[in-house]
Amino acid sequence: MSMHLQGSLFDQDEGPHLSPLTGVRRTVLGDGAWIDLLPGWLSGGDRLMAELAAEVPWRAERRQMYDRTVDVPRLLAFYRETDALPASVLAEARDALSSHYADELGEPFATAGLCYYRDGRDSVAWHGDLVGRGAHQDTMVAILSVGAPRDLLLRPLHGHGSTVRRPLGHGDLIVMGGSCQRTWQHAVPKTTGARGPRISIQYRPRGVR
Repeated sequence: MSMHLQGSLFDQDEGPHLSPLTGVRRTVLGDGAWIDLLPGWLSGGDRLMAELAAEVPWRAERRQMYDRTVDVPRLLAFYRETDALPASVLAEARDALSSHYADELGEPFATAGLCYYRDGRDSVAWHGDLVGRGAHQDTMVAILSVGAPRDLLLRPLHGHGSTVRRPLGHGDLIVMGGSCQRTWQHAVPKTTGARGPRISIQYRPRGVR
């Protein structure tokens, strides 16, 4: 699959590798929800971006929207708990996250969902990860982003607070925890200002989608 990515100046000629998670910084959102952010957790992400874009078995989906069927505006891939991930550094990232959040989460991250935003026309609408246990239990969803930055927006479900905006790309990590999936929603909106493609890797515990 062809792609054009404007690389990060910090990612030139480096293989992908992770920094320690000790630099994570938490923001309390309210209603029991929080996010952790670590910019540039993965170095060498542009090379990984190119590898994933070319080698992951991406699929285009169509979904029912009211009275018609529409194209999902991004490409998707999903790796179950028993599936080998498409790059060894993604398995290292999953294991590092499982270790770092073991006391709070109480279980490991198990699955990995990948989204390929090819350009600014690709997006994901406002939602929470509420399929499975996330609908009634606190949980965590960790997102590692490679490629060109795109804004991730978060807003309170019941309107009691302002929208939070975080540009994510070039190896940035965000973890949504606590009640975040139930009490807040998140989205990646369409934009005319996208400078290239982005891939997000979403790590979730078993039974959360």
